[in-house]
Amino acid sequence: MNRDLLTTAHRLRPSLIALALAGALGACSSTADPAALGPTQSLQANVKTVVVIYAENEGFDKLYGNFPGANGVPVGTAYIPQTERNSDTPLPTLPQTWGGVTAAGQSPVITQAQSAGLTNAPFMIETAFQSAAGAPLTQGVITRDLYHRFFENQMQINGGKNDKFAAYSDAGGLTMGRYDGSQMALWRIAQQYVLADNFFQGAFGGSFLNHQYLVCACAPEYPNADTAAAKPTIAALKTDANGNYLPALAQAANSPASAMDGPPVYVLSGNIAPKNYFGDGTFRAINTMQPPFQPSGNAPAAADTTGQYADPAKATTLPAQTQQNIGDLLNAKGVNWAWYSGAWNSSLASRTGIYSGGTPNFQPHHQPFNYYANFDPVKNAADRTAHLKDYTDLVSDAAAGKLPPVVFYKPQGNLNQHPGYTDVTSGDAHIADTIAKLQASPQWANMVIVVTYDENGGAWDHVAPPKGDLLGPGSRIPALVISPFSAGGGVDKTPYDTASVLRLITKVFGLPMLPGLAARDAALVANGGKPMGDLTAALKLPARP
Repeated sequence: MNRDLLTTAHRLRPSLIALALAGALGACSSTADPAALGPTQSLQANVKTVVVIYAENEGFDKLYGNFPGANGVPVGTAYIPQTERNSDTPLPTLPQTWGGVTAAGQSPVITQAQSAGLTNAPFMIETAFQSAAGAPLTQGVITRDLYHRFFENQMQINGGKNDKFAAYSDAGGLTMGRYDGSQMALWRIAQQYVLADNFFQGAFGGSFLNHQYLVCACAPEYPNADTAAAKPTIAALKTDANGNYLPALAQAANSPASAMDGPPVYVLSGNIAPKNYFGDGTFRAINTMQPPFQPSGNAPAAADTTGQYADPAKATTLPAQTQQNIGDLLNAKGVNWAWYSGAWNSSLASRTGIYSGGTPNFQPHHQPFNYYANFDPVKNAADRTAHLKDYTDLVSDAAAGKLPPVVFYKPQGNLNQHPGYTDVTSGDAHIADTIAKLQASPQWANMVIVVTYDENGGAWDHVAPPKGDLLGPGSRIPALVISPFSAGGGVDKTPYDTASVLRLITKVFGLPMLPGLAARDAALVANGGKPMGDLTAALKLPARP
């Protein structure tokens, strides 16, 4: 599949994408079919506030693999075993969890040696290591992080078989671990409202790119990366017989031949895709880069008297972006919006919380609008104040009934459920509490809340992603649709991806379609699939407001 995916995506440009975009724009303004417009009119009349809560790094099977009515974890012969790196040979057992199962400072401790010998199958994290540790691993224990990167994700998916997650992970067998999600507050909320079980991360790989995809349905550009500070981070890829790039990293000579002997080693798993990988003559950032503005993982340069910028000489500082995003479209339509983030104010005031490993553990690469020139802290300070806000503002705005029509909320690190630096339970409780605060808002009667995750965090999922374009979609992730208009207590099996959130916002507020949405749908159709849904299938709207 990977080679076909590469070829198909290149074949789509530019005519098919242009046609798809033209058709999508035309659909927004057509009035030829009143019956077709009825649901859209009802949506726009009833839904006044869309809230997106964006959690971190959890796969669908990992949290909701046994949710009633969902496409859950396969058993017996339905399970496709994990295989070796360079063959289809099933692994005799799962590899050890390289470096150990639990994060530093956690109790109980599960070492690498104690993780050996697990059956080649999905397993329950709570109980799989209980005999070795003398205690279960509750959802309040922080486990180690897993690879969740652009090319690694595609190599793990392996054409839809999803049989190389253990082989191409730096964490080995832990990729196959899952939890009893019925213990979560969000599980109970899903039972009351709607759980989508066919929702995929919009882009392959990790948090950085999927946050970008959430707001622009695109990958950031790094102009002239081969002559810039970022040159050492350009990924080294395999090529086909004609010299065309494949979506697979070149393995280093010292990479263990067997997945049982150690994690893979690559020539360079970098942050930038090689020039023209996407067929548009550009370099694109695919793995974690830092915002050009503070708060950033890169400190200001010594010559920066403002202290508001990241050092541009650092290899991981991304130049300010100018591509069209959903904020631009909302501004043009006169629709107010805000990106609320936990620990935003404290991280602006001090760098001590950035990637600190404690509280608040703020991640700058989770702040997609902070990469855009429109939010330059010196040139566009007023726009930053208007649209980039703190969680405390979300709480007060919700209570006062003053939330803008479009809300994005990013929990701070210790509350976002990301393995490696936080646990499942803390984020579950926080997100459930945030939902309760939103339900208590005067705006709840006309609100739709979407709770989803940026990506799978490197965890295995058994469902093959639809064949799309060169950006994705990647692995399946959870998504909940919570609203007075939710269909109620069911599982929505409509195909969705991260940008389905943008499709919903586009439809509710009558916006033009971002080019990346049209490109994705054109690619899906060209590969024999269907366009992604806009989440309205999860709603049951009245005919009148």
